[in-house]
Order: sequence, then C-alpha cells, then structure tokens
Amino acid sequence: MLNLDNQHWLESIGIQQQHLSAGAEGLTSAEANVRIARYGENIISVIKKSSLVLQFLSRFRNPLVILLLVASAVSAFTADLVSFVIIVCMVVFSVTLDFIQEHRAENAAQALRRSVAVKATVLRDQNLTEVNVELIVPGDVVLLSAGDLVPADGLIIEADDFFVNQALLTGEPYPIEKHSTNKIEPEINQAPLELDAAINVVFAGTHVVSGSAKILVCVTGSHTALGDISSALNITPPPTAFEQSVYRFGMLILRLTFFLVLFVLLVILLQHRPWLESFMFALALAVGLTPELLPMIITVTLSRGAIRMSHQHVIVKRLSAIHNLGSMDILCTDKTGTLTEAKIRLERHLDYAGMDSERVLLWAYLNSFFETGLKSPLDEAILRHETLNVSAWQKLDEVPFDFERRRVSVLLSNQNDRFLVVKGACEDVLHLCNRYELSSMEISLLDANKLSKLNLRAVELAQQGFRVLGIAWRKVESGHMHANVSDEAELVFAGFAAFLDPPKISASSALAKLQKSGITIKIVTGDSELVTQYVCRQLELNVKGVLTGAEIVQMSDEALRAKVNSINLFCRVTPALKSRVITALKQRGHVVGYLGDGINDAPALHLADVSISVDTAVDVAKDAADLILLTHDLNVLHQGVVEGRRTFGNIMKYVMMGTSSNFGNMFSMAGAALFLPFLPMLPIQILLNNLLYDLSEITIPFDNVDTEYLKKPRQWDMKFIRNFMLLVGPVSSIFDFLTFYVMLNVFNAKEGLFRTGWFVESIVTQVLVIFIIRTRRNIFKSKPNSWLVYTSLLIVGVAITLPFTSIGAYFGFSPLPIKFFTILLTMGIGYLVMVEFVKRWFYRVYNKSKF
Repeated sequence: MLNLDNQHWLESIGIQQQHLSAGAEGLTSAEANVRIARYGENIISVIKKSSLVLQFLSRFRNPLVILLLVASAVSAFTADLVSFVIIVCMVVFSVTLDFIQEHRAENAAQALRRSVAVKATVLRDQNLTEVNVELIVPGDVVLLSAGDLVPADGLIIEADDFFVNQALLTGEPYPIEKHSTNKIEPEINQAPLELDAAINVVFAGTHVVSGSAKILVCVTGSHTALGDISSALNITPPPTAFEQSVYRFGMLILRLTFFLVLFVLLVILLQHRPWLESFMFALALAVGLTPELLPMIITVTLSRGAIRMSHQHVIVKRLSAIHNLGSMDILCTDKTGTLTEAKIRLERHLDYAGMDSERVLLWAYLNSFFETGLKSPLDEAILRHETLNVSAWQKLDEVPFDFERRRVSVLLSNQNDRFLVVKGACEDVLHLCNRYELSSMEISLLDANKLSKLNLRAVELAQQGFRVLGIAWRKVESGHMHANVSDEAELVFAGFAAFLDPPKISASSALAKLQKSGITIKIVTGDSELVTQYVCRQLELNVKGVLTGAEIVQMSDEALRAKVNSINLFCRVTPALKSRVITALKQRGHVVGYLGDGINDAPALHLADVSISVDTAVDVAKDAADLILLTHDLNVLHQGVVEGRRTFGNIMKYVMMGTSSNFGNMFSMAGAALFLPFLPMLPIQILLNNLLYDLSEITIPFDNVDTEYLKKPRQWDMKFIRNFMLLVGPVSSIFDFLTFYVMLNVFNAKEGLFRTGWFVESIVTQVLVIFIIRTRRNIFKSKPNSWLVYTSLLIVGVAITLPFTSIGAYFGFSPLPIKFFTILLTMGIGYLVMVEFVKRWFYRVYNKSKF
C-alpha cells in the first residue's frame, strides 16, 4: 500500500514545489515543450521501445536465423565460401524484408491509434486547449469533469462535488469524494495517509464519476502511483485468443519439425555420409519446414486490415483484436444509441393521477440543472424540454449517481426552505417514498394500494415504449448543509418523467445483417425489460428470454452459465452484473464482443474478447476499447466484422498453404534420403527454395476473400490445419516421387541435374497450388488479387530461368533439357487437378464433421 504525507507530498515524490514553477494559470506552450524534453512523455510503460537499429538487430535472435548463421559459419570454417556468402545474403535479405514490412505496418497501426487518443483539457498560454494525455507535463493545470480519465498524479486546486473512482489502485468499487487543498482538515495533514485517504490528490488511471475539478499536475508517466505499481508488478497481460492460437500452431510445427528432422538425420548418418553435409542438410530441412515469415505475414495482414477498417469508420487500437472481431459469435450491446436514435425527448411529466404537471417538471429540472455529474441523455432531454428560471434556487450539496442506487440527489435552498430533490429509476424512488404529492399544497400518505397503482402506471408507460424516471423530494431542516445516502428516505413522490427514444431506422437492417453473419445479439442494458422489449418489437428482434438484474443477483455463477445462452435480453443490470454476463458467455466457449460508451461499461469492456466503443464515448470507455467506431451505427460494426474475417482469412491462407506445401516437400526429402545415394537437394538449395516460396506469399495480405467465407465467425482450428496438411502434403510428395523417377530413369540424371529438376518442379508446383488452396471454391470461380498473380508468376519465372544463368551455377544448378519442361507441364497440371479434387473431398467431409 502506498503511503502519503499530504503536507509534504511533493517532497515525498521527489518534486520540489519551486521546480514546478506553475500556478493556477498553467504553463506556456514553450515551457511545456521544455518540460516534455526534461520529464519525458506521460506514458506508463515498463518496457522502453528500442532504437530502430536495435529493433533490426533483435531479429537476429530468432532461433532459425541463429541456426542459419551457425551454418554459414561452419561453411566458412570448412572453406566453402560460396555457401557462406549465399547463406549470409539470404539471411540479411529475409530479416531486412521482415523488419521493413513489420515496421511499416506497425507505424500505420500506430497512426490510427493516435487518431483516437484520449485527450485532456489543459491551460496553455492562459487558454483552454485539448492535448493528448501523453503530452501533459508536471506544472500543467488540467480541468477534469465526469467521465474523464485522470491523466497524471496531481494536487487539486479547485473541486466541485468531485467524486473519483480509484478501484484500479485500491480495489474499492465506490467513488471517493475529493476536495481542494484548502478544504483538508488540519489533523489529516499531520500523519501519513493511505492512498485512498489522500483526498486532496488525484492519481493517474482513476476516473471521474461526477463533479468537476482543476488540478496541478505534479508527477507523470512511470513516476506516478500507477507507474510504481506497474513497475513493481511487471505483470504480463494474459495472452489473447489470437496469441494462444498462434502459439498452438507454432507447437504443432515444432513437434513435426523435430521428429521429421530427427528421422532424416538418423537415416543419413546410418548411411555413413559426411557429418557436416548431414548436419547442413538437416538444418536446411528444419528451416524449410518452418513458416518463418508467418510473424511478418500476420503483422502486415492485420495492419492492412486495420487500414481497410479505418475506411469503414472503425479504428483499431490493438491489432490482434481484428482476429477476435472476425471470430466473434456474440455481440453484447446497450440499447440507447445503438438500437435507438439517442435523441431522447421528454414527452410527459405526469403527477400521481397521470395528468401533465408543471410541478413535476420543475422538480426534475432542478435536479438535472444542478447535478454536476456526467449529464445523461435523460438530463439533457429535461433541460432541452423547457427553460425554467431557477435563479431563486441555490445548490448546497449532491449525492452523485451510482449504478447500485440508480438515482441522483441534490440538496437545494430556496429562500428559507431546503429540499432534497431525487431523480432515478422509478421503482427504486417509489420504494423510498412514504407520501405522494396531490398538489403543491397537499400531500397524502402513500399506502400499499396507492403504491401498487403508481407502479402499475409506470409499467403501462414502459409498455408504450417510454423510459420512466421517478421524481421525489423531501423538505429538510434549515441547518442541513450536506447530503448523503441516508437522507434518501421518507420522500414525497412528485410524479413521473416519461421519455421517448425512437428506434433507429438503420438498426433493424443492421441487426439482420449481423445475425445473418452468424452473430447472436444480446442486449445488456440498465433500462427496464418492458421498454427494451418494446424497442425489440419495433425492430423485429425476436426476444428469446429475459433476465433482470434482480434475478441475476439471486443466481450462482453456475446457474447463470447454464442460463445465459438462452437469454438475449439482460435488463436493469449494474456494471458488476454486466461483467458476470460477459464472463458466463466466455466460459461457455463464445467469443464475446461488447459495445459500450459509458462509465458503467468500462468493466465489461475490459472483460470482453473484443471491446468496442465510439469516438464520442467517455474517456474511460475509449481507453478500455480495442476498437473505436467513428459512427455509432451497427452497420459500421458489421462492415468491421466482415473486414476482420477477411483479414483472418488471408492469415489462414498462408498457414494452410505454407504447412501443406512445406510438409509435402520435406516429407519428399525424408523419403528420398532413404534410397538415393546422394542428398536430393543441397542445403543451400533448400534455403533458396524456401526463400523464393516465401517471396511469392508476401502479397497474400492484399488477396481477395470469397464472400461465403465472410458469412460466419472464423476461429483457429488446429485439427483442421493438421488434417489438411497431412492430406494435401502427401499429394505433393506423390508428384515429387514421380519427378524423381523421371529424372533418374528418363534423363539418367546425375546429382546436379537431379537436384535442379526437382528444385524447379518443387517451386513451380508449390507456388501455383496457391491458387487452389486459397479458396474453397472451384479455382475458376474465385478471382485472386492481381498482385498475388504477379508475384507468383514472377517467382515461377525466376525458378525456371535460374538454372540457365551464371548465378544458378553458384547454387549447384545445371541447365535442364527442353523435354523436361514438357513433362513438367503435364505433371503440374495433373498435380493441380488432383489437389483440387482432394480439396473438395476434404471440405465436403469436414463440413459433415466426419473428418
């Protein structure tokens, strides 16, 4: 636990007050620039980003690269300088290509993230201006209001009913009221305090629940309390679903490589071949089996997807979230602004008898006008409805809104009278009332019969699509200066405020598109089940089941997990209950997305597999989100889902093609090593084969994806990948063995010609088979991207012409007879036709779940 001394807090954190050299007027832009150079950016990061040179050199720590460098060193040691130069050049070329592509992709993704960066309002040059939180420096004066993230640690200069949630640092879920330094009691300054007792200090990473404040920034970045905790814990975040899938794929390849290389090495050594040659061959075999460009392909494909999604008005903050978006099968969303227009209107202000009442409007207006918390759309609707003169009223105190109480209270004075005015969820407000208002002059006791009638009236309004708030008040003693939750009792019920938020015209078609795409929509809202069901009927959204917050509270986690699949409306839920719903869905094996834009959505956003917010959301929601929608529209989200599936589809193409082709070639080499008196291909030729094949694949991120592939969620399936590899790979080996027969028996080839023939056949077949494997359709009914066609044909052309060049001689190639290419054409066509038939059979059987 962090200890603070409020009186000498600046000294305790290593900052002398005179060093801040700042007052309530803030800093100049020039001074801010000086301080950003002195203190660094306001970023909490345990790991510092290396320079470009170090980032480039770090690529050489890849185990495969190290193995190749060892091989080059062995070649140099044995005076095989040609192999040494070729291997080193290939390694440098591969690493440089990988580095440049990933660096460009990461820069593009970072630019998109900066476009939705969290900003803060600061005083610069004595003017209010918005800056990215990374540019805030010690000495800045920052203005905070409800919904803002606190950008740095600082002292409070001014505060007005300022409540902050510090759960991130203390674990305490309830907001704490903060005061300016001149309101601190003297005795508090005399002793060290725990973090949650430092009521004149705010801390980075916490967020404002209600009220407003002006703070003097004292500490930024990793020197903040949050930075200290992050550095001390240094906890690696849990792997995402995407990272886990890549890891499982890597382990599959590793096991396969280990056993195949071990087998080949054992066979070669039993044949008493030179140990150096055997070692180099096994090493090349291991490299050939490994899709070493996979990290680059993944990064480039994801960044390409992020750029395309930005054109669809979706900004990606975390690249791996694109995979989760494509895999998402359940979307949990709020109702307001997503299914409705978010243009809420106050339609009725009714008394106990259901008649329009100006007095009910006055109480509601007073509450909304003087509330200092984050103004909800309901508050804005009340204030927009009619402008009332409230100059005779003065605010004394406030009990801010929270999601457990579901109400807000303000303490007001009017001449010699003082009133507590309460506005909130109708059933909760009625529960606190023991009287009701007949007129401005007459009050009656609220008995059980009348309470039942008032509840029934609220239900009737909700069934008509109105969102209903209860309005109540209570007169308090003249000496009553402060309000608290205990004052919210024995209230006088004034009446109802009824609001309409019409269903969004575009929402119905958007919901239909998402559901047609295999995504189940679940509404998770704090609104009543009656209003939500009314909106669902308007949008033709079938309601399968309803759970209220009160019912969820009574359920165990196991019971909720058993029930959650059959329910698609979760109503009257608090933030904690939203988190329980998300957790239950994830435990049922679903990939869950959550769309939210409010303070109450932050916990669920952190829990969801893919968290989605909008650019108009409060800071705490935007900060928690993986994706930011620039338009609050489910049509935009559907476009993002499609783009996520397209991105994932292109990653899977590389995985499927690389594993099946590489496995087939390496399986052929292992088989050839059993009966050939020489190595079927030189190590340097294997490496060149692998490099050329990878170069043909670098345009996969730009490839087209079949429309039917985009129609349902997609996830990594190791069984699918393994079976496809084990089925298609041996087909390649059949034609490899046929090539062996042709070279040995038709052309009576010696070592050099044999290796050249197989090298050319291997490159031609495994590059052209890309056009078969990239689609589940007939090859002629799926159009590839032009760049993929160009790079593939270019690599095929290079492989065919290489043996006829002087460069080919350095790799040990010999010119091939013209007759070979006639045979190659026949075998190539036969191979592609056979793979096409095997592919169709595989998908037909696999789709029936028999494979």
